[in-house]
Amino acid sequence: MKVLYATSEALPFAISGGLGEVAGSLPQALRKRLVGCRVVMPLYGTVDPKLKETMKFITHISVPVAWRRQYCGIFEARAGGVIYYLIDNQYYFKRDGLYGHYDDAERFAFFSRAVLEIIPIINFKPDIIHCNDWQTALTPFYYTTMYAKREGYENIKTILTIHNIQYQGSYGKELIDNVIGAGMEHVSLLEYDNGVNLMKAGIECANVVTTVSPTYAKEILDPWYSHGLDTILKERSWKIRGILNGIDTESYNPETDSDIYAFYSVDDMKNKAVNKRMLEERLSLPQKENTPVIGLVSRLVSHKGLDLVKEILDNFLSKNDVQVVVLGSGEWQYENFFKEMLEKYPKKFSLTLGFVPELARKIYAGSDIFLMPSKSEPCGLSQMVALRYGAIPVVRETGGLKDSVTDSGDGKGNGFVFSSYNSGDLLNTLKRACDGYSNKKGWEILVKRAMECDNSWGKSAKEYMRLYRETVK
Repeated sequence: MKVLYATSEALPFAISGGLGEVAGSLPQALRKRLVGCRVVMPLYGTVDPKLKETMKFITHISVPVAWRRQYCGIFEARAGGVIYYLIDNQYYFKRDGLYGHYDDAERFAFFSRAVLEIIPIINFKPDIIHCNDWQTALTPFYYTTMYAKREGYENIKTILTIHNIQYQGSYGKELIDNVIGAGMEHVSLLEYDNGVNLMKAGIECANVVTTVSPTYAKEILDPWYSHGLDTILKERSWKIRGILNGIDTESYNPETDSDIYAFYSVDDMKNKAVNKRMLEERLSLPQKENTPVIGLVSRLVSHKGLDLVKEILDNFLSKNDVQVVVLGSGEWQYENFFKEMLEKYPKKFSLTLGFVPELARKIYAGSDIFLMPSKSEPCGLSQMVALRYGAIPVVRETGGLKDSVTDSGDGKGNGFVFSSYNSGDLLNTLKRACDGYSNKKGWEILVKRAMECDNSWGKSAKEYMRLYRETVK
C-alpha cells in the first residue's frame, strides 16, 4: 500500500494548528505499520533554516496554473522515518504566515496541481492520495478531470479529510478561468452558492471523504454545523466516514516531558502535585493544595464556547474556592473580559495572552480540571492531552469531545460532560467536577482512569489502514 499524504502544513516543518500536528504524526504511525506513506507540502519561507539544510534538492519542473506555468522546485527531507517532499515556489510560499494572503486560492491551486505533477518525478505512484482541507481539495478535482486517464496515473484513489468545515475556500467565479483552468464541462463541480467552493469540488470528486471524528461526520450533515455545505454532504453521505484523531503519546508523556516541572506516571502520581504547586508559583497564584486548578488552553474565539464562559465565570469565581488559568489569544471581546477577571480576582485567576507551548504543557500537568465547552469541535486534541496528563476534562458533548470524553457519573467515565449549549449546564457541570475533586479517593481513581485512556495515533492508524484497504478494492 502506497499513500501520498498531501497537506498544507506538517510538523516539524510548518504548523498553525491541529492539521500540522495530525500531518506530523499520522504518516509516522502508518509508516510503523508498514504502509508506504510519504508527505507532500509547501516549502514555506518560515521553515527553520536548520531543517532546510537537511533537505535534498531533487529537480525542478513547471506546473500549470490555468493558462500559465509556474516554477516548482522539489526538495526531499526525512523526519520520523517518513519521506517528505517540499514544493518550492518563492513567489507563492516565501511569506510571513502560512495563510491569509490575497491570493491563497492561486497559491493552493498551484500546490494541488503540483501534488499530481511530481508523481512521475519522485518515482512513487501512490495507490491513494490523501488530501486535507480546502487547501488540497483541488487535487481530487484535478485528478478526476485531467489526470485519471493519463499514462502512469491509472487507478489512483483520492481521499479528502475535512478537519474543519468552516474553512471551505470560497471565492468568485473568476477563479475558474484565471486560476483553476477548468473546462466548461467540469464547472458544475466547482460552482456553489453563486461562486466557487474548493471544498465542495473535493467532496464531489474524492472517492472517500473523512472527518476527524465519528460524531463530526454526522454533525456536518446538519445545517447548524455545516456552514452551508449540508446539501452537498447529504447527497454524498454514502462516502463520508469519521475517524477520531490521536495524539503523539511519545511527545505528550508526563513521564518524559522536559517542559513540565516534574515527571510522573499513572503508577506514581505524587509529582503531579509538584507541577501544580510550581504552576501556581509561576502564575503568581497562592499555593493551595486542596483548591482545584482549572486550565483553559485555547484560541479565544466564539466556537470554543467562550460565550458560555463569559456568562458564568464571574459568578463561579466569586462563590467557589477555585483557581482558573487561561492561556490563549483571539477576539478582543474575550481578551478584554479575561483582563477584567484578572483585575477582579488576582488570587483566583491567571491570564497569559498568546500561545506559549511550554506553558501549555505545564498547564496540562499542573491542572486538576481542564475546560473545553466548545460550540463545535471537529476533533479536539487538547482534551486528549489533558487526559494523558491527568487533568480531568469538562466538555460539551460535540464532535471529537463526545467521542473521547464520557461522563464519570456512572463510575466508568473519564470526565464531566454536558449536552446543551447553555451556560447554566456548564456551571452545573463545573460544580460537579469541583465536588468530585473534593472526594480525594474517588478523584485519584478518576485521574488514573483518565491517564490510562488510549488516544494514541496507533489506534487511529489502524482505522485508516482499514479504510485504505476498502478504498482500493
